[in-house]
Amino acid sequence: MSQRPSYAVGTGLFIVLGFATLGYLATQTTSVVNTSRGPTYTVEAHFANIGQLKARAPVKVAGVRVGQVQSINLDPGKETADVKLAIDQRYDKIPEDTVATIFTSGLLGDQYVGLQYGNSKKALADGGTLSLTRPAQQLEEMLGKFFGAGGAADNLSGSYTVKARFTNIGALSVGAPVKMAGVAIGSVKAVQADPVKLDAEVSLSIDKKYSQIPDDSAAAVFTSGLIGTQYVAIQPGGSPDMLKDGDELVLTQSALQIEDLIGKFLVSGSPSDKKPADGDSKH
Repeated sequence: MSQRPSYAVGTGLFIVLGFATLGYLATQTTSVVNTSRGPTYTVEAHFANIGQLKARAPVKVAGVRVGQVQSINLDPGKETADVKLAIDQRYDKIPEDTVATIFTSGLLGDQYVGLQYGNSKKALADGGTLSLTRPAQQLEEMLGKFFGAGGAADNLSGSYTVKARFTNIGALSVGAPVKMAGVAIGSVKAVQADPVKLDAEVSLSIDKKYSQIPDDSAAAVFTSGLIGTQYVAIQPGGSPDMLKDGDELVLTQSALQIEDLIGKFLVSGSPSDKKPADGDSKH
C-alpha cells in the first residue's frame, strides 16, 4: 500500500502548524497589542537617531510595558527627533532624571523605548521632557564593539567640540570613539578635507564631564587590534589651561598605514641582516 497519503497529511499538518505559529508571533509582536488602555499622560524625549522606531512602539520599564510611542517628528531647525511618549496614568512616579534609550527586541525584533529610573525625588509631569536620552544603536557601532574599538561615550551630560588636523586619517569615520587612557570620552563628529591646507579636519565631540583636558594634549589616530576599527586617542598634556569648546588640538599623530610599516621594515631590515662594521670585525 502506498504511503503517499500519510506523507501528504503530515506535510499539510506541518504547514498548518507553521502558519499558526507565525500568526501567534504576529499577534505578540504587532503594535496592536501595544495600544494603551485607560488614561495616559504625555512626556517628550529628543533623540539624535531613532533607528526604526515607529509610532505605537512600546515604552518599557524593567521589561514591563508602561506606555507607547505617541508620535515622532523632526525638531524644526534641529537634527534631533522629537518623540512623544504616552505613559499609563498609573505609572505617574517616573523620576524626571530618568534615562530614555531606544532598544531592539532580540536580534531582528522591533524597537522600543526603555526607561531607566533616575534618583530625583521630583516626578515627571504631563508635558514634561526626558532630557537624558540614548539614541538607537547602529550596526556599525555594534560591529565596532565586537572588533574591539568600543562605543562612543553616552554624552548624557552634554558635549563640547574641539578640532584636530591630520595629514592622514586612514579609515577613521564619523561616529568613531574618542578615547583617553582607553576609556571612551566622546566620538568623531565630522571629518572633512581642507582644500587650502590639504589635510583632514576632524571635529571631536567630547562629553562635558571630561572638561579638564589640558589644551596642549595630543591626538592620535589608532587602530583597535590588527584589523579593528580606528579611533582617536587623546594623550593629556601638562598645561594649566584646559580645552574649551571650539579649540584645536595642535599636536596630532596621523594614522599609521600598513605600507609605512612594511617600508620601514624593508629599509631597516631585521637585526640578523645587519652586517658588523669594519672596526667590529674580528681578525
